[in-house]
Amino acid sequence: MTYDTGFVVHGRTSRADFDPAVVRRELAVIRDDLHCNAVQIIGGDPERLELAAAAAADLGLEVWFSPYPLELDPEQILTLFRDCAERAERLRGRGAAVVFVTGVELSVMNRGFLPGGTPEERVEGLMDRPERRAEAMRELGVRVNAFLHDAAATVRERFRGRLTYAAIQFEQVDWTPFDLVTFELIRSAEVADRFREAVRTLARGPKPLAITGFGTAAYRGAGDRGGRVLDVVAYDPETSAPVRLKGVYERDEAGQAAYLDELLEIFDTEGVDSAFVFLFALAGYPHRPDGDPRDDLDRAGLGIVKLLEGRRGQTYPDMDWEPKAAFAAVARRYRKQRLAAAEDVRPQ
Repeated sequence: MTYDTGFVVHGRTSRADFDPAVVRRELAVIRDDLHCNAVQIIGGDPERLELAAAAAADLGLEVWFSPYPLELDPEQILTLFRDCAERAERLRGRGAAVVFVTGVELSVMNRGFLPGGTPEERVEGLMDRPERRAEAMRELGVRVNAFLHDAAATVRERFRGRLTYAAIQFEQVDWTPFDLVTFELIRSAEVADRFREAVRTLARGPKPLAITGFGTAAYRGAGDRGGRVLDVVAYDPETSAPVRLKGVYERDEAGQAAYLDELLEIFDTEGVDSAFVFLFALAGYPHRPDGDPRDDLDRAGLGIVKLLEGRRGQTYPDMDWEPKAAFAAVARRYRKQRLAAAEDVRPQ
């Protein structure tokens, strides 16, 4: 499971409230009720990352310590990694199982790899000239790999555990410096017919394969959109905070649940080593069941719980969220996998 401690963009954090007691409680739910054995801790604040990672480790979860740079230049990214690597090593030194993730989709989410002031502009610039696309991707791969080699060396000076990077496939990562291969892999309608075979091919590689970043929202047709799932949201031009949906989108929790269940089945049967659902809860996308449906941002939220405003949930009366159908679907699949694993190791 992926757990968000707050995305930081231009000094603003997406998660205003960060109560350590709530963090520990939510991570316990992830372990006990979702039956997860590993958690990817993401965010832009090193102190928050360390706090949440320590709480997860205390619960016996494997920790993927994952600083998530946004709109930083390469030197700022390295500064963040140095800080986080030291924190991750302190945690590993206590006996915790820790994997360090040296960023996520760096070329699109940050400055200095592709032209453009936003992720959308960077992707559009890469794709809008088909006749030069292959050459542009090769050039991007050179820039990304030069940086990742520096980043891996920087992290390894401070961190002695396993190392990976959460890549987009077009970044053409050289995996030599890393212990695991990790892709942000999202199924859309355009690739649905060949998605399973693509996963199988990736899993045949010489290093263990992890999949991160996969998830979808709870409106009808969201799973078909793949990485464009949040295009239905209007954002504040100054703060980039979500404001409302651009139209009326029918709520479809069952569709979100089916999407995650199908992908987890593919990953399990095609040899994926680790898979992290994106994500437990997404701050800024509250559930507003009354009034204009365009104000119900949770329909576009990728969390498997819906965030409530000014009230507590019924399933977990001490929490201000309520599980979605996807929560139950993930819990059922993980429980089944955990029981199967227990059967495999039981003496005959």
